Amino acid sequence: MSMVSVAEIESAIRNVPDFPKPGIQFKDITPVLADGRLFAGAMEHLLEGVGRHDVDKVVGIDARGFIFAAAAATRLGCGFVPVRKKGKLPWQTHEESYDLEYGSATVAVHVDAVRPGERVLLLDDLLATGGTAAATVSLLQKLGARLVGIRFLIELAFLGGRRRLGTAPVRALVTY
Repeated sequence: MSMVSVAEIESAIRNVPDFPKPGIQFKDITPVLADGRLFAGAMEHLLEGVGRHDVDKVVGIDARGFIFAAAAATRLGCGFVPVRKKGKLPWQTHEESYDLEYGSATVAVHVDAVRPGERVLLLDDLLATGGTAAATVSLLQKLGARLVGIRFLIELAFLGGRRRLGTAPVRALVTY
């Protein structure tokens, strides 16, 4: 088990008021990432209970999710799959649109990124309303992935995003 406690990780997360707009309390994870000990500890906690033979691919959501998913894939010795904003991937993609507070957005994944039946762990930095994560879960279902878990560094529980993520087990290290 990690020598780094979740409380230490939480205390390093910086709250930035009114960013990117008034009324938003932005949770800045860069102090965690900048401290090798805290970053490694966060990865240990995020991967708790996940062994090298439990997962075929780790999926990360554009952009901060890439940081955690790529580190996890390296640690687990498996593949990394980026889910990106529409128009950013160079090959044939599946796309999924979702609603934002104002308007909508679309995420995409390569059609061959996950083979049917492959076991997938989805990692991202933050779960808020769950729109992006739910769209990603939908993309993974289109690919025939077996979603073994969804993990976040931070969950803003008061926004209820977890409700939108289906039946895969969801875990967050720090909950506000």
